[in-house]
Amino acid sequence: MSAPEATAVIAQTCAICGEELNSGEGRLFDTRFGVDAFFGISRCPRCNLEQTVPKPSAAALTQLYESYYNFGGEKGTRYTRFREWFLLSPLYQAWLSIDGDISFHQCKGHGRLLDVGCNEGRGLQIYKAHGYSAEGLEFNTEAANVARAKGFQIHAGDLSDFQPTSPYDVVILSNVLEHALDPGAMIRDIRKILSPKGQLWISCPNNRSWLRHLFGRFWINWHVPFHIVHFSRHTLTALMKKNGFEVLRIRNETPALWFTQSLIARIFAQPQHPTRQLRSILYVLPTMILARCLLFPFFFIANQTGHGDCMVLFAEKREF
Repeated sequence: MSAPEATAVIAQTCAICGEELNSGEGRLFDTRFGVDAFFGISRCPRCNLEQTVPKPSAAALTQLYESYYNFGGEKGTRYTRFREWFLLSPLYQAWLSIDGDISFHQCKGHGRLLDVGCNEGRGLQIYKAHGYSAEGLEFNTEAANVARAKGFQIHAGDLSDFQPTSPYDVVILSNVLEHALDPGAMIRDIRKILSPKGQLWISCPNNRSWLRHLFGRFWINWHVPFHIVHFSRHTLTALMKKNGFEVLRIRNETPALWFTQSLIARIFAQPQHPTRQLRSILYVLPTMILARCLLFPFFFIANQTGHGDCMVLFAEKREF
């Protein structure tokens, strides 16, 4: 995709409060897929939300996802075979106890659960094994069909148009909210499909992360232009309260994988080129294990002081 197509924009206003934003310094580039464009980060002078600028239009963003991001049916590779085995193994649950659970894969319970952006259903398999009646919502047809082949009910289309036959007890946004052009609208749409006292579980990158400062423009969670909004604990909790939720608890985690991805991007990423090393077991696995073993004091301190790389939030629907 050419730079003009990738940077087709809508008005540069804050995605939460509507305040006018400045242009931001365009030093950031796509360190994962090689989108041919540069972007900046602008902070809202009213609510302090950080946002990628220029902000793509809905049409431009759809084109970007279709060209670079969406599930393409990769299977049978060394990477996908290892991932499938690992995620469904007891070793994965043990790893989560050490590394931190940012996808709610250790949560056990019951009731109806919807995973928004479920992709090919890897998480649904885990939620079902932990007691939930799990369903997914997935825009990508190919990924949705893979999840359906595993026996799950997968809903298609936009969240704004979704009308379930009965409400859900839990809705999950696992690294999804930061992709939203209008995160407030997404939260309100979810509130409509939750039962009374239903819960919304969110994980997303923390823009106060120590890794942001360590890796600079190579921090993997800038993820421009696909990450539209960049939340802090303050802006995320404010968004929840504004849209009818009570925050029950929030914690920080620093996954060794995220550190590894930032390090690989710092070493290999170049503008306009995909960073293929990010999907190489030979690069990712040993670096991830070494990072967890050698850097655990830094990860722990960062998490405890609010500077972990990921925020994990549990919120409950509040009656107005």
